[in-house]
Amino acid sequence: MSALADPYDPRRAARAGGLLRAFNDAGVVSAADVHVAQRLAALAGEADESVRLAVALAVRAPRLGHVHVDLATVRDTATVDSDEPVDLSALPWPQDGWVDRVAASPLLAGPLHLEESRLYLDRYWREERRVADDLGTLAAHAPAYDERRLDAGLARLFPHGGRQCEAAAAAVRRGLAVIAGGPGTGKTTTVARIAALLYEQGGRPPLIALAAPTGKAAARLEEAVHAEAHALDVAPAVRDQLLSLHASTLHRLLGWRPDSHSRFRHNRGQRLPHDVVIVDETSMVSLWQMARLVEAIRPDARLVLVGDPAQLASIEAGAVLGDIVAGGRDIVELAHVYRYEGGIAKLAEAIRAGDADAALATLQSHPDDVTWLPDADEAALRAPLLAAARAVRTAARAGDAAAALVHLQAFRLLCPHRRGPHGVAGWTERIEAWLDTGPDPWYAGRPLLVTENDYELRLYNGDTGVVIEHDERVVAAFERGLRLSPTRLSAVDTAYALTIHKSQGSQFGTAAVLLPDPDARILTRELLYTAVTRAQERLILAGSEASIRAAIARPIARASGLRERLARRG
Repeated sequence: MSALADPYDPRRAARAGGLLRAFNDAGVVSAADVHVAQRLAALAGEADESVRLAVALAVRAPRLGHVHVDLATVRDTATVDSDEPVDLSALPWPQDGWVDRVAASPLLAGPLHLEESRLYLDRYWREERRVADDLGTLAAHAPAYDERRLDAGLARLFPHGGRQCEAAAAAVRRGLAVIAGGPGTGKTTTVARIAALLYEQGGRPPLIALAAPTGKAAARLEEAVHAEAHALDVAPAVRDQLLSLHASTLHRLLGWRPDSHSRFRHNRGQRLPHDVVIVDETSMVSLWQMARLVEAIRPDARLVLVGDPAQLASIEAGAVLGDIVAGGRDIVELAHVYRYEGGIAKLAEAIRAGDADAALATLQSHPDDVTWLPDADEAALRAPLLAAARAVRTAARAGDAAAALVHLQAFRLLCPHRRGPHGVAGWTERIEAWLDTGPDPWYAGRPLLVTENDYELRLYNGDTGVVIEHDERVVAAFERGLRLSPTRLSAVDTAYALTIHKSQGSQFGTAAVLLPDPDARILTRELLYTAVTRAQERLILAGSEASIRAAIARPIARASGLRERLARRG
């Protein structure tokens, strides 16, 4: 039953024996997990094979997004790093007393911590506790505010009341406010109004920080707040203050240090100066990032967390927003969707609710804004892909950057994987062959995706652009009016297609979504929901009924104790 039959497979730990060999061969733990477990056990003088296996599983957990491994349930929840089927029940799982043997290990005096049956690497245990404590401190803080001014502002900015009004009021009245909601529910609109209400409180204007996990999300937050500022019924001075707000990445807000990958200039000993910190796209924030953020916020400041807990979580350990929403109190959830309606809205709601029958009923009813291709192949997608690419290329060859960017945002192919023939790379190669783009990589009409932040150029990871012809040469045109020579770009990919993970925070007129086979490990409810909600006007969903049912039946279950800690504090 070995998944790693090749003795030279790099995932195989050559010197592993006993339980570690069995679980490494099955693909449950990697070579790196085994090496770390063996080294830690040797340093502590721990010879028990079952304890060494527990350590390897605890090391493995953060790599898969978990904060800990639950030894009581891991035999039923473990996955393998292999595409071949493996009968995990046939593995030699430690029997009764496993948790007790781990509890007696000298390893718990150092790098590991055991809480009931949950085994943590000590760093993640400490960070989980600190996040819960710091969020609890902020939630318990009652900031001063002028109720009369607040009521007047709420009546003017939210004349019809509703959940957005409740969310804005909570952000002013509380030290910690959480605003949850799907795409198009008015989260960013509410952020602008929260800032306006705080500026209207009188006295010294509060120092407000706008932040997001990625540069692209931060840029979109800033643009949205500025756009909303022009439409708000506020005094000119308040409007000017809103327009002066700038958003940054969390790393930049906390003060990135070139001498450290894990520490920042602002921390528990040197807090941020801001009176209010508003974080958008919080679903992408990992446990480690949240720990660094909340320790840097003054206990008397306000923290406003905004995001969609149903979307994909951070690629790092933790599902912080989901834990906060599930384990906290006084969460305001925005439900009414303003951005899209009809079939897309119904499908998204069914996916979010875990109702596969309702999702399929929506697809089978043939709504005007959703096209389902249950037996899709390359030929079924070729026509819309080529039409979209040619529209971009025509505008780019005419030197019309604005039109090229509009066409680029009008259609995007979303793939679950980056590699492989059915991933982003394979589809990019296929589309370029159909278009006969030639050998020059900087051809007019090439869509670009920025893959690293470049603050000097004002380009951020996730920004998109197009190569256009201009004065008998080509330039790369990006959003925000940026026009750059291709020679200045060092971190860009071709963007006919995006991974669903990369598409978070973006919206497209039409999103064409490819689903993998039903047994693909990447296929989850959150992946499907995130992909579907990227479409503003039209969705093309290419995937079998089995894949759709498998995705909806498979919500991401990340092992974490944060929601329990928050619930106990509540």
